[in-house]
Amino acid sequence: MKILHAVHPDDFSKYGTALIRERFLLDIAQSDEPVFVYTHYDRMVAGAISPIKKSLFLGNYDNLKSNYFLERREMGIINVGGEGLVIADDKEYVLQKLDCLYLGKGVREVSFRSVAGAEQPAVFFILSAPAHTAYPNAIMTNAAASRVDLGTQQTANRRTIYKYIHADGIQSCQLVMGLTILHEGSIWNTMPPHTHDRRMEVYFYFDLEPEHRVFHYMGQPDETRHILIGNHQAVVSPPWSIHAGSGTSNYSFIWGMAGENMEFTDMDGVAIKDIR
Repeated sequence: MKILHAVHPDDFSKYGTALIRERFLLDIAQSDEPVFVYTHYDRMVAGAISPIKKSLFLGNYDNLKSNYFLERREMGIINVGGEGLVIADDKEYVLQKLDCLYLGKGVREVSFRSVAGAEQPAVFFILSAPAHTAYPNAIMTNAAASRVDLGTQQTANRRTIYKYIHADGIQSCQLVMGLTILHEGSIWNTMPPHTHDRRMEVYFYFDLEPEHRVFHYMGQPDETRHILIGNHQAVVSPPWSIHAGSGTSNYSFIWGMAGENMEFTDMDGVAIKDIR
């Protein structure tokens, strides 16, 4: 499990392209083995599991210093591929594309399988945060998620937000998780941007054709940088950083947060005219 250490914003302002990618890009692209990254931003773990030829099991990692992965952690899982099956302590959960599963602290054994196998593999994006108590496992379909439509075609940011794990949805200790789908002809997300000093965030981009990219903007509002993101890649956004993007086509992304506050609206907005 790769480790990403926290970065001071003054240091970040001096980074070049290669170092930004090394310190913030989570290269967890689809493979036939679990891929996880441990970040020192609120101890969030991000990963992807895509069972292509066989069932894959959630293992343990030395980084966690625990007897099993979810001994002191909770986990959110969203499927962005073909129909998938998650088995948690002998209970089966079927996840269609864009469905979400929450697993609480104390779940010991977790496995993942693609129902159609290699013909249409599931792609499970996973976020895991430390948990102080055990909340019940819960599954939520995309149709049942809290939906918000934002933006306009005129500003090229017409998008639909689906909230799954949040204060009024699936209950958790600190994990907040959902996804955003940009409509055809729209390319901008989270503009005007914001920061939220009391929690970090991860973006995982999907449904992006191989030849296209998203320019993901980050950094303090008055000293921004960008990083180019491809399909099934993720990026860490520190609490001091904006997180916005513009794509060479429309795209979708999963967002997930951990920290002190679970309120979706807990953010400090930045006017477009004040971005530098």
